[in-house]
Amino acid sequence: MTQVVVPVRYPLTEHSRATLGRAIDIAREEAASLTVLHVNLYHNSRRISRSELKGAVEDAFDDLPDVRYVVRTGLLVEETILEEVADSRADIVVIGRKQASRWRQMIRRVADDPDIEQFLQNELDAKIVTV
Repeated sequence: MTQVVVPVRYPLTEHSRATLGRAIDIAREEAASLTVLHVNLYHNSRRISRSELKGAVEDAFDDLPDVRYVVRTGLLVEETILEEVADSRADIVVIGRKQASRWRQMIRRVADDPDIEQFLQNELDAKIVTV
């Protein structure tokens, strides 16, 4: 089965809702399962639970496809997302423009003017959709 992963902020921001909405559409179109991911940062005292994430998503969206909710803790959001994408063997990753921009900044430290979508596709063997 096709696997779609979408990282989101909590509480859900307007950008997270738009990204999540696109991921839900893609999951339906592909008859895929969907993983909604949130990263709790080590240096942030606010920790959310899987049930809080699930409740927020279900409150914002009706009639969800096959959904799995994951909350990971990490030092760097981008690295933690990459780990989840690799661990879940995602076929499609849906990220917001803001997230793509942060990855671009991180990768720019080691490469000049990177094409973030191409970099992620090469590293993850997954289709990247930027919303």
